[in-house]
Amino acid sequence: MIRTLIVDDEPLARDGIRLLLEDDAEIRSISEAGNGKQAVRRIRAEQPDLVFLDVQMPEMDGFSVLRKVGPQKIPAVIFVTAYDRYAVEAFEIQAVDYLLKPFTKQRFHQALERAKLRLESREFSLDRQVLSILEQMAKGPGHLERLAVKTARGTIFVNVKDVEWIEAAENYVKLHVGNVEHLIQTTMNAISNKLDPASFVRIHRSRIVNINHVQSLNPAFHGEYLLKLRSGVELRSGRVYSDQVKALLRN
Repeated sequence: MIRTLIVDDEPLARDGIRLLLEDDAEIRSISEAGNGKQAVRRIRAEQPDLVFLDVQMPEMDGFSVLRKVGPQKIPAVIFVTAYDRYAVEAFEIQAVDYLLKPFTKQRFHQALERAKLRLESREFSLDRQVLSILEQMAKGPGHLERLAVKTARGTIFVNVKDVEWIEAAENYVKLHVGNVEHLIQTTMNAISNKLDPASFVRIHRSRIVNINHVQSLNPAFHGEYLLKLRSGVELRSGRVYSDQVKALLRN
């Protein structure tokens, strides 16, 4: 039977994980911590088997929690993060799992099952390389230089500069790289905040364009614009984003 601890400064995020855990017969107990300091106290006092740990938290982030607890007392950890700049590659290699917000029920149970296997084998230690990567994540998302794309054969990395444009696709975003398309499970707002604004401009609620791939820009109706990319693709901007598009004319 598995004792779990959910660590997240967002109550709704904790509630979501709790609901998913309550359906599992192997979960013995579920406790919560709303910040890093509470997490350290609960890990030391309750000695949970598995911790769902948010990386980005005020005052004491997930990395600081692990450092405070100490490597000898760290339980199995499933990291929960909105940023995958370093997470995907590191956790795949190091056999440490993570959940990238927003995650699906299927992805959650996949991570939980993998954690159970590691608990059985006791193979869930964090080495210095993973802790170093977490430290970099805790400093902030920065501007992405490449994007991690999960495929049936593993994880591939796409250079951001090669992405011509991005469009919303329900709970995913679709990257257009030449004739190839890639799906990433994130939101338009989340990825927009991580891209370099000097290269990427949001022209529509469901479209972001790499201005380095724009060949021409022409006005359309009602404050909208038509952008033609070097690949021949034509994109129409939204009226709400007309100021962002006009800024391109001044550059």
